[in-house]
Amino acid sequence: MESHRGGLSVTIAGFDRITIDPEQMNGQPCVRGMRLTVRRVLEVLALYADRAELFEEYPELEREDLEQALKFAAAHLGDETLDLRVA
Repeated sequence: MESHRGGLSVTIAGFDRITIDPEQMNGQPCVRGMRLTVRRVLEVLALYADRAELFEEYPELEREDLEQALKFAAAHLGDETLDLRVA
């Protein structure tokens, strides 16, 4: 754990680029302490097929950030359950 902006920022084991700070973005997992959530990174990955365009739009992101965001999401996907209803 590391102190971050007077609060507490936690880096997840195995994900040194993913941080969680209860005082930032409602405690959602973020990239390197920025106000850029893992969820948003996944959204922009879906929007920008051309990575050069993505990096132009989000110059603060690095290739390793994208990789860890994807791995983090995949690692935590099993934590979610979907309530499926038959129509």
